[in-house]
Amino acid sequence: MGRGSPGWRGPRPAGESLAVTMAMQSDEASWTGMSASAEELRLVAALRAGDEAAFATLIDRYHASLLRLAMLYVPSRAVAEEVAQETWLGVLQGIGRFEGRSSLKTWIFRILTNRARTRGQREGRSVPFSALAGAAAEPGEPAVDPDRFLPPEHEDAGWWVSYPQSWHDRPEERLLSQETQSVLRQAIDALPPSQREVITLRDLEGWASDEVCGALSVSEANQRVLLHRARSKVRRALEQYFDGV
Repeated sequence: MGRGSPGWRGPRPAGESLAVTMAMQSDEASWTGMSASAEELRLVAALRAGDEAAFATLIDRYHASLLRLAMLYVPSRAVAEEVAQETWLGVLQGIGRFEGRSSLKTWIFRILTNRARTRGQREGRSVPFSALAGAAAEPGEPAVDPDRFLPPEHEDAGWWVSYPQSWHDRPEERLLSQETQSVLRQAIDALPPSQREVITLRDLEGWASDEVCGALSVSEANQRVLLHRARSKVRRALEQYFDGV
């Protein structure tokens, strides 16, 4: 990261970051998702040539998203900023070994998630890595609260007790209010880690499903399940909020 980059605090000990980057390189061929685009390969070539403008382009494009994703794992923004900086250091150290079998974006965010998970465990925020692997971490969990359906002994068992509410008739300013956004954020923060990761990348960052699968190392099927469960829980939290006001 250049000296003029936002938040840069100078070099950190490189051993751990380099180890993570090298481990990521060894797994690159097995990642899901698209390979590097022509534009990304040009950026890679420029980075290898020491082009600071190319590095600044990546920082402008991804630093804010890296910071938001890091904050899912660590207890404070300050620690998240350190993780993001360490990620950029890992990018510089590892760019010579990047093979283009994944997108450059996926590669960068995989470095970030591995760094953030390790740091989060050390800081006491994250659960163990095995709990983040996918839908299997929450076996048998229903996507929708069973209480929303009629019980087995009822003659119409399995039918909705109450249908999900439509919000089309609610004023747009109400849906976009600070209070509603706070409820939304709290609902996302309360999700299991794997669901929180997926909904953050898909619905807050606007990633495509294949990008999420590559960055988080989950299958397409698991990604769909995790996203559906996360969206159902967040919608339920918003319904409860709207019912109470």
